[in-house]
Amino acid sequence: MEQPKRELKLRDLKIFDRQDFPSYLPKLNALYDDLFSSGKGFRSRLIQMMAGPLALKAEQVHLLAQTIEFIHNASLLHDDLVDRSALRRNKPTAWLKYSPEYAVLAGDYLLARVMVNLSRYGNLRLIQYTAEIISDLLEGEWIQDTLVDDWNVGLGQLDQVHNLKTASLFKWCLRAPFLIRENYSEELHELLEEMGGLLGLLFQRSDDLLDFDVRNGEGKAILGDLKSGYLNSFGAFLAHGLSPEQKSRLKDCTTLEEIGQVVGEGKFQARVAEFDEINQRFIDLYLHHADSLAELLPDKERPLVSNLKQLPHPLYWRK
Repeated sequence: MEQPKRELKLRDLKIFDRQDFPSYLPKLNALYDDLFSSGKGFRSRLIQMMAGPLALKAEQVHLLAQTIEFIHNASLLHDDLVDRSALRRNKPTAWLKYSPEYAVLAGDYLLARVMVNLSRYGNLRLIQYTAEIISDLLEGEWIQDTLVDDWNVGLGQLDQVHNLKTASLFKWCLRAPFLIRENYSEELHELLEEMGGLLGLLFQRSDDLLDFDVRNGEGKAILGDLKSGYLNSFGAFLAHGLSPEQKSRLKDCTTLEEIGQVVGEGKFQARVAEFDEINQRFIDLYLHHADSLAELLPDKERPLVSNLKQLPHPLYWRK
């Protein structure tokens, strides 16, 4: 009697392994212990969600999960330094605890390990796509830096940044499990690209609402973006239509009470409702794309669509 395949559990995915990093660099290992010990691993969970219906091998799942976590955490190391952020996951950021130089080197080393690991696997299309994603992250950071202290920034400009930074990693999570099997389909990957872009946009816009303490069940520190001189997506949506005098007052706000005084409490709640309505339409579009995806998959892989349909509501509504 054939034994059933053992399902790979997320706890089996040892994303951070000391064998990946030289033992003679203790400070580097200590930094990575801090970095990987408190993350939620959402992107590696998404990889596993894809892996089951696609019948990926355990070593393939591990490679993909480790790749996306290394890229994501490298971007956090660099972003925190560029933004001069003091906390990450309620702990001192690496550049403050270890030094800016160590934070840069640690992020660079993670990206180098990504390319080494993928090169050993030998899938050229996957290597090329991963390199493009890393390039997108850096381009997005460059553009975002130009928008600091721009109090007239529009949603379109911010969406460009979010597409390059946040959404690029979601796109990779959806496409890489298909790329690693080397059965490329242009139509399939165009659809996955669209879906990943929508997931990234929804996740980032929800995260921007947390900054204004909207559905902030995670207890995220509020108004961090505004205090840094950066209007995030909801901040830009809220500021649209304000007078120059109101915008001048808005940029000096340090509490939600002060924002309410500038905008008006009723107007603030109305803008949240309008923002939610716009993003619900993106959720509906994503679900429509998921139905189209089902038509491109063989029957045995269609449970993947049900998994993917579960994502947009909790990503945006944080429920």
